[in-house]
Amino acid sequence: MAENDRDVIEILTHDHREVEEMFGKLTEVADSGERRQIADQITIELVRHSVAEEQYLYPAVREHVPDGDAIADKELADHAEVEHLLKELEKADASSDDFAALTGQLIRSVNAHVQDEEHALFPALAGHADPEDLRRLGEQVQAAKDRAPTRPHPSAPDQPPLNKLLAPGAGLVDRIRDYVSGRGQ
Repeated sequence: MAENDRDVIEILTHDHREVEEMFGKLTEVADSGERRQIADQITIELVRHSVAEEQYLYPAVREHVPDGDAIADKELADHAEVEHLLKELEKADASSDDFAALTGQLIRSVNAHVQDEEHALFPALAGHADPEDLRRLGEQVQAAKDRAPTRPHPSAPDQPPLNKLLAPGAGLVDRIRDYVSGRGQ
């Protein structure tokens, strides 16, 4: 299936599987340098994914799904928790017990969030939005991921319009920092 033929649910579900695969690698690796690299890659993917959801998915849920405001607010709270964990993980020594505890907490939080989305939010959205809206949302989410920050910014706005205005600038700065440091490469 061509990239631009996938709808928002297919794109985000694919992201979920990629992160789950990275979690598996993270728990199998003993070398602290390799653990740091995998944790950085997980952070990059989760931040990009979250920013795109906050910019496009959750506003669509608010618009199309009955009780969408409550659903979107719960998902945003989940994102805030994960972003704080990512920020703590970014500071932790990869050979420390804190790092192991944080990764365990991160995996549990993300897995619970994924289950919520895949078993409740995605079916509700699919049942209330037409396929063309879902495909268009997929294009928007993919474009947002391409411009999104790659590092956690817990104090950044998580709802439109401010998140759509500020995220691309933070994303550019993050990608420059990543390039200079070699992070995520």
